[in-house]
Amino acid sequence: MTPPSPSEQTALVDSAVRRSVKRLIPFLLLMYVIAFLDRSNVGFAKEELEVSIGLSAAAYAFGAGLFFVGYAVFEVPSNLIMHRVGARWWMARIMVTWGVVATAFMFVQGETMFYVLRFLLGVCEAGFFPGVLLYLTYWFPESRRAFATGLFQMGLPLANIVGGPLSGGLLELDGFGGLAGYQWLFMVEGLVAVVVGVIALFVLTDRPETARWMPAEEKAALAARLAEDDAARGETGGHLGWGKALLNPRVLYFALVCLCIQAAVYGLTFFLPTQVSAITGREVGFQVGLLTSIPWVCALVTIAVVPRFADRHRRHREVGAALLVLSGAGIAVSAVAQNALVAMLALCVAAVGFVTCQPLFWTLPTRYLSGAALAAGFGLINGLGNLGGFVAPNIRVWAEETFDSTTAGLFVLGGIAVLGAVLLLATKLMATAPQDEAAPVAATR
Repeated sequence: MTPPSPSEQTALVDSAVRRSVKRLIPFLLLMYVIAFLDRSNVGFAKEELEVSIGLSAAAYAFGAGLFFVGYAVFEVPSNLIMHRVGARWWMARIMVTWGVVATAFMFVQGETMFYVLRFLLGVCEAGFFPGVLLYLTYWFPESRRAFATGLFQMGLPLANIVGGPLSGGLLELDGFGGLAGYQWLFMVEGLVAVVVGVIALFVLTDRPETARWMPAEEKAALAARLAEDDAARGETGGHLGWGKALLNPRVLYFALVCLCIQAAVYGLTFFLPTQVSAITGREVGFQVGLLTSIPWVCALVTIAVVPRFADRHRRHREVGAALLVLSGAGIAVSAVAQNALVAMLALCVAAVGFVTCQPLFWTLPTRYLSGAALAAGFGLINGLGNLGGFVAPNIRVWAEETFDSTTAGLFVLGGIAVLGAVLLLATKLMATAPQDEAAPVAATR
């Protein structure tokens, strides 16, 4: 049989990528939407929990952040297990267990139980996000990865677009069936994760080689292109095992950048319903839920467009840094705006910045690591980076109490976002070392 010409090979790869997008991305997107709902819906339940179980503002901030401690501790082991056993079973396990814990929040009685459940939720969900990022490297060549990652990360704004009205509406069921509004919220959104986790077993496929829904010639072309990408990463750098990847200065540096990004994300997300409530003078409920969707609609539009632009021009770090600066400015302006419309526009700019920069950021570690090292690297970067979700709510409350100002916390978060932009631009220095000019470092599989 005559091997395909270069143009035919490219056409086969393009077809395989389109097929993979249609088959995998919608379901991965659904999983991400549910994951983000279950980790952030405490923002809607905050006021009810304060009244029902006497949860203080400081206890809420500490408990909200504890999720990311459990998440960070188990992130790397989870990703390494997935690399060995495959995404299908491991992703299903993650979803079912986190759904059970998310549902258990309906029975929370006090601060201690709130802390324990938030920590356990992080433990159960650990590995989901970096696992999907790793999974995408099995299916999408480097030239299309920011596009695929951007489609997946549309789950963040979608979760908030859907989650705002849904969570607000569930809170308004307060008293129905003898349950409080926050109990309906945790029960419904937790059980959805369990159901989708079971369905994952029938939808996901571990690797292109085992995809029954892809023609053989497309499998071969896609596998060859992915192998070329791996070879390019390994041409000059030798091999880096996963253990050494955890101590690699580049990996730790990327984790610091990720922490700055996530601090901006969760410093705003965990308080957005109450912030919008204060801006509009309405109680947290369905209407406030609709209003909190507006910034995420804006982010959804930009995340569908900007990663393609960055892929085309190979300007991932520059565009990502500019977006982080915009995010920091938006967070700061939302703190001081006297007009409700200006404040909402500022929140839109903030969301556009920290949502859209993320798929651009996640293309950078793949230039330096692959295989088991990439699995460990993704896990560590995301695990340590997501500690920003622990730092952000606590530093916001600390700043507000220390400076006796309701705006001080937002100014600090805006500054962290700008710091992240500077650090992201500085990753360009990594490519100036002689051993990096030709290709990044690879790992043994």
